[in-house]
Amino acid sequence: MTATPAPAVRPATVSASLPGWRTPGVIVLAGCLIAMISFGPRSAMGFFTNEMSVDRGWALAVFSLSAAIQNILWGIGQPFAGALADRFGVTRVLVVGAVLYAAGLIWMANAADPFSLHMSAGVLIGFGLAGCSFNLVLAAFGKLLPLSWRPMALGAGSAAGSFGQFLFAPLTVFLKGAIGWEATLMLFGAAMLIVLPLSVVLMTPRAEAPADAPSAAETQTLKAALAEALGHRSYNLLVAGFFVCGFHLAFITIHLPKYLVDHGISNAVGGWVMALIGLFNLAGSLLAGYWSGKVSKPYLLSAIYLARAVLIVGFVLLPLTPLTALAFGAGIGLLWLSTVPPTSGLVLVMFGPRWMAMLFGVVFLSHQVGSFLGVWLAGLLYDSTGSYDVVWWLGVALGLFAALVHLPIQEQPVARATPAST
Repeated sequence: MTATPAPAVRPATVSASLPGWRTPGVIVLAGCLIAMISFGPRSAMGFFTNEMSVDRGWALAVFSLSAAIQNILWGIGQPFAGALADRFGVTRVLVVGAVLYAAGLIWMANAADPFSLHMSAGVLIGFGLAGCSFNLVLAAFGKLLPLSWRPMALGAGSAAGSFGQFLFAPLTVFLKGAIGWEATLMLFGAAMLIVLPLSVVLMTPRAEAPADAPSAAETQTLKAALAEALGHRSYNLLVAGFFVCGFHLAFITIHLPKYLVDHGISNAVGGWVMALIGLFNLAGSLLAGYWSGKVSKPYLLSAIYLARAVLIVGFVLLPLTPLTALAFGAGIGLLWLSTVPPTSGLVLVMFGPRWMAMLFGVVFLSHQVGSFLGVWLAGLLYDSTGSYDVVWWLGVALGLFAALVHLPIQEQPVARATPAST
């Protein structure tokens, strides 16, 4: 089935005004570097669980709660960050987000009590991620790039985040052994400041209605855009399905390293398992970006979630060895952020680029509610039962749910008979 083309809105009102050096290739490169740098430390959080818990004398639930706070605030902050980026430009939001993220990592390294951990790893990093993660990069791509560049650029932006995971997973294991976990976190905090100069490349203009016969999408207010989306059945189904993605990713990111150690798999192997997730997501995200421009995006999403459920069943039932752990990392990596290109692409198809950052931010909020529950419930159930088994099977059930919920989504632009009121 051929995918429905995006609505005929006019991205040229933004892209035509770009300086000559900001070519599509330069924009994609800068956005991918931002996605890689911002996603890397967050993806490596699971490697600090044991050290922080042991050194500080905390239960696993303390670190899990901080990670859960981080995920939910990332989600809550995303629609607001997206709305600000849509209204005032992406660069300002990226700069503030990167500074908050860096401060959170440095404070986390020096957190001496649970409150400090919750405020640093939870609050500051959570809001920092809302302001400088790949979500805003994808929205900038939708605003700045020609239509022909968008499918692959959305896939590349998603893949770049996991390339950060590929780099940071073994790097974290190495640095912890060489300089200690506290210094590793502080080094990561300093690295986040690289986002500041890169964000200039993604500069988008302040939102202003064009003077020459604006379309309904171009004159639509934020309130009207949000009301339109929340009243759209396909958008609400997309929101529900992305909840499951968040549950899977956050649970695996934070708790898989410990799950492997509990079953006799070394930290070194665990580091390569997480690295393989990032490496194989390069291929998975790029393929998803390519195929989302060729086939039905809802059907593609349904297939991805069904494949996740089947893979988790095999991982739980087969004997756990280094080989099966590495195979799981490769398999889940192919499916990791492959949901993002078709999901963000559906938002773009349905509503156009005008309020994409905000509308995708709402979808991402659902993702982060799932992330909160995936991290927090896993820690809670582990402390009470000594096992992650219930969470794995819950992940299977949610994967089947997501596979079904995407099937009725209509991949077509919303009908706008007249321009929205200003």
